[in-house]
Amino acid sequence: MDIRQLTYFNEVAKHKSFTKASNMLHLSQPTLSKMVKGLEDELDIELIDRSARQIELTEAGEIVYEQGKMILESLDNLSANLYDLMNLKKGKIKIGIPPLIGFLFFPRIIKEFKKLYPNIQLHLIEHGANKVEQEVSDGLLDLGVVVLPMDEGEYDIVSFISEQLMLFVHAAHPLAENEKVEMKDLQEESFILFSEGYALHDRIIQECANAGFNPQIAYESSQWDFISEMIAENLGVSIFPESIAKRVDKTIIKAIPIENPTLPYKLGIIKKKVKYVTYATREFIRMLPQFSE
Repeated sequence: MDIRQLTYFNEVAKHKSFTKASNMLHLSQPTLSKMVKGLEDELDIELIDRSARQIELTEAGEIVYEQGKMILESLDNLSANLYDLMNLKKGKIKIGIPPLIGFLFFPRIIKEFKKLYPNIQLHLIEHGANKVEQEVSDGLLDLGVVVLPMDEGEYDIVSFISEQLMLFVHAAHPLAENEKVEMKDLQEESFILFSEGYALHDRIIQECANAGFNPQIAYESSQWDFISEMIAENLGVSIFPESIAKRVDKTIIKAIPIENPTLPYKLGIIKKKVKYVTYATREFIRMLPQFSE
């Protein structure tokens, strides 16, 4: 067995498709099929059940796939260790960031990090927090920025931002004159939420449920600025972190504290516990706490 065979088989197993795997690997499908068949012949066991419309792994295939992932991850870690040894202050970090969090907090963080480490490449991938967590768990990202809490058994977690969620309404909305609101006051409101897959989408629905009602969802979007424009047209209300209050026109949109209970909004950066931490990643994590104010 060579590493190419294992890499090719694992790509097919992950996508359950020779076509998708060949596209990802930039190989012809016949070449990929031949490599996988060679692995099966060498192991003298069938790894893929090709009888169904969508290929499925055999029991042996499942074992090879799971063990293969660990082998390939170990090789990646070996390469990362050697890279650190030869290039102490060079490297790259893949970071998953939800769009809202990236917009609010990361331009300054990136600027300061690049001043200190101009040769370290930061690859920022924008996803909703749920997908960020999944890709950190799958080993596709070095770090992920998420809304806390998170599973401390699976991830190393560094908290770096803590603020409150607030209600955002049009200045002409009846609640705009309130100094504070409670979630139960919002049961008749039309909500404009982030799309499914974004942590705030699930969080707001859960907080409404905690207050004894299901929210009336008028619109959903993946863009915070589009949501704020909808609020500016008095088409509904939304709940954002308090930092957003600095980014909207206060003559049009009013931000109101939520109390009884308050809704904490805590951000952290997560790393999969078993994943090797490069020098670049360690330095990025180390400098984060200075941005907590």
